[in-house]
Amino acid sequence: MTDHRARTALFFDSGIGGLSVLREARVLMPDWRFVYVADDAAFPYGAWEEEALRDHITSLFGNLLERYRPALSVIACNTASTLAIDHLRRAYPGETFVGTVPAIKPAAERTRSGLVSVLATPGTVKRQYTRELIRQYGQKCHVRLVGSDNLAAMAETYMRGQMVDEEAVRREISPCFMERDGRRTDIVVLACTHYPFLVNRFRKMAPWPVDWIDTSEAIARRAKTLSDGIGTLPGKPDEADLAVFTSGFPGPELCRLMQGFGLTPTMLQGDQP
Repeated sequence: MTDHRARTALFFDSGIGGLSVLREARVLMPDWRFVYVADDAAFPYGAWEEEALRDHITSLFGNLLERYRPALSVIACNTASTLAIDHLRRAYPGETFVGTVPAIKPAAERTRSGLVSVLATPGTVKRQYTRELIRQYGQKCHVRLVGSDNLAAMAETYMRGQMVDEEAVRREISPCFMERDGRRTDIVVLACTHYPFLVNRFRKMAPWPVDWIDTSEAIARRAKTLSDGIGTLPGKPDEADLAVFTSGFPGPELCRLMQGFGLTPTMLQGDQP
């Protein structure tokens, strides 16, 4: 990057799931300012047609990049990353993007039983990008793709401090568990940044113990590595860390949640910064 920008990192997700990545990045990048963008006006992304969603994300980023001038943008959403990150890189050359992809490679390397499941949104499950990862890294094991229509919304509900039906959680994760020739699934990849917030529920509802792979820390480490090579102005900007909502100013529950993550709630449009 030729121009030296302030140390601002933008984190983007369809909702509040990307907070799981931001939480890890805060530890690794303490001298950076963070702007968290929840595209809640468009949530859930799974309801969109692919081309329309790609165009929407690309157009929205034009606004975000101009408004906040981040030195680094993290797409903390598997669906958005697998669908749009290559398009974003072409549309905005010179910008630095960090993507989020299902952790199929480390799962395939770590499994002992050879039975791995990838728990994701339907959009991530059907993406050719995901199947290419399986072809490259998962040929020596059996990888089952499990698309959940409801878990992301359940995580949003849970993060807002509301009750989640544990039996409903059990139904969503039950296809992840396979038994073959005396072997059992031993790894489940959490291929949605919303899911780590429900992982304790997953452990409770699972029929047997498995290793739940959360990619949040790995994404944050990648962001840290790239940030070290970006020309930025010294020191952390004076502006507050922000939580930006595309639907407008959030309600009291979300405000409290964002403040708990050290973020000042605001909205994309209007008079606020």
